[in-house]
Amino acid sequence: MLLVISAFFSVVVSVNALMATLATTSWTGLIVENAYVASQQFNKNADEGRAQAALGWKSHLTIVGGEVRYSLADAAGKPVALHGVKVLFRHPAYEAEDYSITLALASGQEYAARHTPRNGVWIAEVDADAGLAKPYREVRRIIVSNGALQ
Repeated sequence: MLLVISAFFSVVVSVNALMATLATTSWTGLIVENAYVASQQFNKNADEGRAQAALGWKSHLTIVGGEVRYSLADAAGKPVALHGVKVLFRHPAYEAEDYSITLALASGQEYAARHTPRNGVWIAEVDADAGLAKPYREVRRIIVSNGALQ
């Protein structure tokens, strides 16, 4: 009986230790460093988002053939002249997998870089320098499958 009770509690302690280790080494769940400061900036960020949406610009992000491409068009469908584009790929659950790439001018007003994100769900944050006071910012959730945007 002593052996059975010892084995039972050994399993319980081992599982608890494993779960605690996994919890401390995976995603922290932290979205912002300081929630109070973030709440103070909410209205300003919302106003900036509405002003950007009022431009009526349409973006085009593609991932295919080992290449990430991005272009931006105004409300009339004409290409917007960009001075630089950065794309941050964030994994929704693991900050350790986040990385950023800088796209270079490829043709016309389309920017590109040789890169294939791993398959799975990503949050793509695009910052495009269009000569405005702040970069044109777009955040979208994407799914990459077989090296292509779905």
